[in-house]
Amino acid sequence: MGSTGTVLRELRGAQKSAKGVSLYSRYVNRPAGRVLAAGAYRAGMTPNHVTLTSALFTFGALAAVALVEPSWTLAVLVYAALVTGFAFDSADGQLARLTGRGGPDGEWLDHVVDCGKMVLVHTAVLISFYRFGELPSEAWLLLPLGFQLAAVVTFCAGLLREQLGKAAASARGPSWAVPAAPASPVRAVALLPADYGVFCLVFLLLGAPGAFRAGYAVLAAVHTLFLAAFLAKWFRELKGLRAG
Repeated sequence: MGSTGTVLRELRGAQKSAKGVSLYSRYVNRPAGRVLAAGAYRAGMTPNHVTLTSALFTFGALAAVALVEPSWTLAVLVYAALVTGFAFDSADGQLARLTGRGGPDGEWLDHVVDCGKMVLVHTAVLISFYRFGELPSEAWLLLPLGFQLAAVVTFCAGLLREQLGKAAASARGPSWAVPAAPASPVRAVALLPADYGVFCLVFLLLGAPGAFRAGYAVLAAVHTLFLAAFLAKWFRELKGLRAG
């Protein structure tokens, strides 16, 4: 087993493409995940162990949002746990590529945890609004439901777009594959509002319920706009695959 420095160098060479990745994921979450992956490797953990560690941090934080009265202390703890869970979510794939121990079971588990996170984060906010929010109107209870819908549809539609694209490429043979375009700095900046790591920042406002509601509402609107743009883009791409 190599030194931590050696492992980190190997992990840097086993990164996914930066195409379609926001600045936060590229320069904050992936490097943090790389450090965690190196530590997990040294500790003898498997990629699935890392995925479950990610779930522990994330779901523990969301349980606290739902069950504990909002405060500034809770805000800091929840944010720290969520971003740590997100970093471990990056670390599991990096560890799998480093060790060659990834497989369908690990990919399935990772997607199950991601899907659960998408549903539970907005469910936790809904429960917190209902229990502690002192809302100006009960209509605010609809906001987490709408945000949840946008998040889940984006996640599922994006996953389907990826899988259907791979199936089309496989059916038509390697000569049909289109070379990947280089990563765009403009796109990396534009994707920041849709990045889960940026979304986690709103939980730092838990100590000020009005500010939290406002920030959460702005993010919900932004994610809904991104959903509309993504759906139009993915539909055009899939239609092009059929026509090609």
